Amino acid sequence: MLACRSGGILRRRSLVLILALAIPGAVLLAYSHHFCSSIEQQLALQVALARSDAPLIAAQIPYFSEHAIPNGLNVTDFLQGMGVARDTVLTVVNAARPVYDLARLRAGNQMIVARTVAGDLLSLRYQIDPDRMLWVFSQGDEFRAEIKEIPSTIETVRIEGEIRDSLFNAVEDAGERAELAIRLSEIFGWDLDFYTDPRKGDTFRVVVEKRIYSNGQPAAYGKLFAAEYNNAGTPYQAVLFRDPNGRSAYYAPDGKSLQKAFLRSPLKFSAPISSHFSRSRFHPVLKIRRPHLGIDYAAPTGSPVQSIGDGRVVFAGRNGGAGNMVRVKHTNGYETMYMHLSRILVRNGAHVGQGERIGLVGKTGLATGPHLDFRILQHGAYRNFETLRLPPANPVAKRDMADFLVIRDRWVPLLHADVTQFAQAIAQTSTAPAGR
Repeated sequence: MLACRSGGILRRRSLVLILALAIPGAVLLAYSHHFCSSIEQQLALQVALARSDAPLIAAQIPYFSEHAIPNGLNVTDFLQGMGVARDTVLTVVNAARPVYDLARLRAGNQMIVARTVAGDLLSLRYQIDPDRMLWVFSQGDEFRAEIKEIPSTIETVRIEGEIRDSLFNAVEDAGERAELAIRLSEIFGWDLDFYTDPRKGDTFRVVVEKRIYSNGQPAAYGKLFAAEYNNAGTPYQAVLFRDPNGRSAYYAPDGKSLQKAFLRSPLKFSAPISSHFSRSRFHPVLKIRRPHLGIDYAAPTGSPVQSIGDGRVVFAGRNGGAGNMVRVKHTNGYETMYMHLSRILVRNGAHVGQGERIGLVGKTGLATGPHLDFRILQHGAYRNFETLRLPPANPVAKRDMADFLVIRDRWVPLLHADVTQFAQAIAQTSTAPAGR
């Protein structure tokens, strides 16, 4: 009987314990269910709000389009072609006018336009030049415009490379722009013809300012302080110095001017010589032997032809078998002739500068194909341009020689300095003037 009583007491205590544990659990379960339901309701509300706002958000997402400015297209036609409404174009042009005239778009420059999916213009960016960007952006119902500098840093660096086939390719192989090859060809263009003289294994070195842009656009080059081109074992060196007239020019380390009265080639771009100067050559059209008192460059039609020196045009027109021809009279009794042109770009009597474009290669007159027949006369006699010693320009004046030597000794050794020496020298010269 005592055992039954004890068992009953134990069962009642167990029931109380179970109830004590079950009631809080039920309360917690109910609260959890309520909490989850509340979260689901809030989530459903956010989803509903997002769905209602989606069209508005989508309408404000910018869609970008970028194009280079084509040649001969005005700003109105260009922007309309990119989907900007004509009225908006006029508003943008007027907004930009206080800081930049969009009528002065340059072919090849980049423009980026941001629009909504509905076609509304949000912003416009136009790269004026490598250092400046025009920004036009919407502000309420109006547009505002400003010019921003493109962030960049300038470093003085040494660039070097080896020629496999051409200077242009060697510069690009060194990770640089073709602009640097053009600069080199201009510096040494009086001593070397970079279309015929380069040999495999030739090397170049330059010490130059290099501007690096934060937006990733290609680097630009500033002052080129010193340069070297080693042609088949013969080194040619140049150092930048302000000449006696205050004009920057390049000189050899001994102070002689690299500039000559004439350039070494009448062509702006590469062309092999197809026929040399000869007192007896078989003419491909007339089928007879006769003198060929010039040099034929086998360039394609339309290649730019340049005057090799300063002078005055004494003839520009059609001249029988020579076809379209330009004849230029220079100082000291020199004259040059440019024949078989497809187009003449100068007029009779005009003054032309060294390197100025005077015509385009063609095949007018007695010619079997497009080429330039170039001839030079000295005091009325035809001369072989390939072997002609070109008259030099003035060297560094004696009164300026001491200043020149300081500049030479600052920059020329850096062409072959090791990395540590180069860095130390640049650090020391960073505040020194580049000229006299």
